[in-house]
Amino acid sequence: MTVPRPALTPERVASLELSSGRAWPMGASCDETGVNFAVFSANATKIEVCLFSDDGRTELTRIALPERDGDIWHGHISGIGPGTRYGLRAHGPYEPDNGHRFNPNKLLIDPYARMIDGKLRWSKSLMGYHVGSPMGDLSFSTRDSAFAVPKCVVVGQSDFDWQGDTPPNYTGTETLIYEAHVKGLTAAHPQVGPSRRGTFLGLTCEPIIAHLTSLGITAIELLPVHAFVDDRFLVERGLRNFWGYNSIGFFAPESRYLDGGDPREFKTMVRTLHKAGIEVILDVVYNHTAEGDGFGPTLSFRGLDNASYYRLAPEKRHYINDCGTGNALDLSHPAVLRMVMDSLRYWVEEYHVDGFRFDLGTALTRGPHGFDSGFLDAVRQDPVLARAKLIAEPWDVGPGGYRLGQFPHPFREWNDRYRDDVRAFWRGDAHMLPGLAKALLGSPEIFDKDGRPATASINLVTSHDGFTLADLVSYKDKHNEANGEGNRDGHSANFSDNLGHEGPTSDPAILRARGRRQRAILATLFFSQGIPMLLGGDEIGNSQRGNNNAYAQDNETGWLDWKNADAEMLAFTQRLSELRRRYRVLSQRNFLHSRPRPADGLPDLEWWHPEGRAPTDADWHDHIQAIGVIVRASAETLRDSGDEEVFAAFNSGTARDFVLPPGKWVRVLDSANPVSPAKPVKESYKAAEQSVVLFAHSGAAKAAK
Repeated sequence: MTVPRPALTPERVASLELSSGRAWPMGASCDETGVNFAVFSANATKIEVCLFSDDGRTELTRIALPERDGDIWHGHISGIGPGTRYGLRAHGPYEPDNGHRFNPNKLLIDPYARMIDGKLRWSKSLMGYHVGSPMGDLSFSTRDSAFAVPKCVVVGQSDFDWQGDTPPNYTGTETLIYEAHVKGLTAAHPQVGPSRRGTFLGLTCEPIIAHLTSLGITAIELLPVHAFVDDRFLVERGLRNFWGYNSIGFFAPESRYLDGGDPREFKTMVRTLHKAGIEVILDVVYNHTAEGDGFGPTLSFRGLDNASYYRLAPEKRHYINDCGTGNALDLSHPAVLRMVMDSLRYWVEEYHVDGFRFDLGTALTRGPHGFDSGFLDAVRQDPVLARAKLIAEPWDVGPGGYRLGQFPHPFREWNDRYRDDVRAFWRGDAHMLPGLAKALLGSPEIFDKDGRPATASINLVTSHDGFTLADLVSYKDKHNEANGEGNRDGHSANFSDNLGHEGPTSDPAILRARGRRQRAILATLFFSQGIPMLLGGDEIGNSQRGNNNAYAQDNETGWLDWKNADAEMLAFTQRLSELRRRYRVLSQRNFLHSRPRPADGLPDLEWWHPEGRAPTDADWHDHIQAIGVIVRASAETLRDSGDEEVFAAFNSGTARDFVLPPGKWVRVLDSANPVSPAKPVKESYKAAEQSVVLFAHSGAAKAAK
């Protein structure tokens, strides 16, 4: 363990010793005598390390890194250690037309900083150009930005007691993902201590752990936790970047989620969740940074080597904007790809996280020749990431950016096709039986290739981006006025319906109809092949008041409403999770193709018309709004499934009779009557409007009991 040094003072600065150090590891790393700094820049002429007082307010000295190995500038400073506040300054040409925007007047955050302290203070000094100049971003600012920039903090060698931490390491068929926001999940929870609400430690509180385990959650997927900043336009409106998709430090936990300011709190959270059998997946934003376009602030990457870090237009002055945020990181550059890979490995090795969801994943694959496999190949060959769960959001906003189904194994993908088809079916849209059928099977038309399993599909009906489940059945239109963008932001195609009244109502008939549809949608999610992802709060009927883009709502809109939690919806969701675990045929690795099984000759899948027959081609395109399916273990499975067999009926229309397939069946769940006990059924069953009914073969049902 490295011993912390005394506070850095002007008197002590004179005694510091500088040597050449080494070009690795990147960033600031401690040893017995001091700190080694290694910084990438291919086009700088000089890199300086700026040391600050312990409160981060006073710049005490600037020390030029004395050596350069290739494009890595490095040096070792003896006499400093953990806790030292620092920043960087980079000298070089300020030539935006050539892609260079060096400005040593701007203090820069080390891209490899393990801890970042302080808040960004929006000021004109942050801009590399002179704000208001008729030359625009071609002008040059001489204002010093140090007072406005958060400071990097040197972190010593880890001394955290992991207590023998072992990751749960669930298989795909065992996985149930719960998408949540660190603060949103805990900020309004009455049983979480006030100081821990909205923090990593808040997720370790017994009520949160108990809630997650009661749902059978195997993995919590956290919205971005890398250090990020609040956009200037939001701050000017009195808002904050709640979601966190505005990263500035890929190695540092976001300080606003720390109760006592110690990054080890994140490790405590991971250790606690692992002990409860819950994996931790991070939503990571490697596609862009918080620096925006050419008129954005110079905070880190732009000032260190703009031409290397970012994808620039052919004329170099402007940025390619495939992420819709002003810039896009260039992962085809070796140094940028190395940074991303180092970051991923760091979170696995240092923080024991179990996986990653890659925001705008397509942007990470873009290079000079289009859809480039460099990033994908680097991740897939990395031994540290071999056990990590890898999930892609398979699109960005650039040309040809929609890549659903095109990410290679072992990547899994957010399946927005599933989302839209399930929503449309339950809304009652015409001719949606084929879409529902594909969704129930894990979208084989998209994913069944190149040896990919059915668990390649991450099935979601709702996520942080869009309506909550309660709002999906309560609003026809988005209501994002609180975001201050004239309700122009957020998706307009929501496949939603208010069932008779826009927004909250006390009408019991409308409330019953909304409850029925929510339960039917949840049952569809849990009874589909693939990996289900539950949006945190849907299980308690959480509403965002019709806001389908609550990225700036760090308030009651964005926080889960525990006070008004729907206990019946929670109990129903818990029941669905239990049934999915009980009947393993609902979650299989192999796709189902109605092939005969070697053991008994029965097909692993049979579609069933409510009239008691196989549907015809015409039925699939008729507007019958109802279908049944018999699910058995895949013909390709290697395990003994016994006589496990389920029959599920899906009815988005009015109540109708379902003639059951031959055999003895027990109704184990009716979403229209969720509290009714299991009951044997003979020849037919009346499925209520907007309902899902699950039957189990009597032998399997008795064995489960």
